[in-house]
Amino acid sequence: MELILRQDVQNLGFKDDVVNVKNGYGRNFLIPQGHAHLATPSAKKVLAENLKQRAHKEAKVVNDAKAKAEALKALEIKIYAKAGGEKLFGSITNIDLADALAKAGQEIDRKFITSGIVKRTGKYTANVRLHRDVVVELPYEIFAEKA
Repeated sequence: MELILRQDVQNLGFKDDVVNVKNGYGRNFLIPQGHAHLATPSAKKVLAENLKQRAHKEAKVVNDAKAKAEALKALEIKIYAKAGGEKLFGSITNIDLADALAKAGQEIDRKFITSGIVKRTGKYTANVRLHRDVVVELPYEIFAEKA
């Protein structure tokens, strides 16, 4: 089944992509949830026209994302957490990283941060997707809180 995505769907594609999925996935999940609609010939023509009109606007969005990526690379993110030796009591996730970025002045939604779950102190990197073409590797360090 060929569908046009109305919004980004993780592990499938980005908004306005034409994707092929199994019939059940498209009919039972993507279309009822509003994530996609059928890719009829007329819908494809409308999509092509919209993409042409949006192309020059997209260049500005990409440039803004690249500027934000440079600002993120300049940041030094330090997260303090309770720990016993090197092992943390709990874990550090995307939510904690998004909070640390917010304190540093960069508002990034946690859905766009991929770091995994960290349970030890040390240096790590996270991937931040600012745009479909702009992905930044963000280094951060986790320290044990001083009692």
